[in-house]
Amino acid sequence: MNLVSPMIVGVIYCLLMSLIREPHRRRFNAVMVGGAGAAYLSGGGFGPWELPFVALMAYVAYRGLESWTFIGIGWLLHTAWDMAHHLKGNPILPFYHDSSLACAICDPVIALWCFRGGPSLIALIRRRQRADLARRCTRPDSRHRGPTAGGSTASARRTSFRIEQPSDGSSPLFQ
Repeated sequence: MNLVSPMIVGVIYCLLMSLIREPHRRRFNAVMVGGAGAAYLSGGGFGPWELPFVALMAYVAYRGLESWTFIGIGWLLHTAWDMAHHLKGNPILPFYHDSSLACAICDPVIALWCFRGGPSLIALIRRRQRADLARRCTRPDSRHRGPTAGGSTASARRTSFRIEQPSDGSSPLFQ
């Protein structure tokens, strides 16, 4: 089994959850972890022991309505339950033998995201792009290579364009 694919699924889950605004994101994830607790219920791999696990996950999900930490704990509990089912040979998806193992690899990725407070990954990516752009735009001109120093003409135009503010306070664009 490819170990990277389930991790990518975890990252995609976190990206999709980033589309939901707070505090709804936290509450929605609490519901998701509660549902994950009941995922093995119909398979009955551990017989009546499935019920106490569902009850434990329901409690953790309830606490997760107000706490990202409890949601992360819930995903780690589900990871342990996934591994137990994988080792017993009772996968979450009966038609895919390694489905519980894949889930056990995916869930800790989600748990780590939850322990960080379930941040919007989309906003994080946008902030980094803005910071990179700001860093590139605020470099001293001496660090940019012009067309004669091996750089392109387009980069020379982009980096050397400066608008001087007139001393009388008027707009430089409408003179």
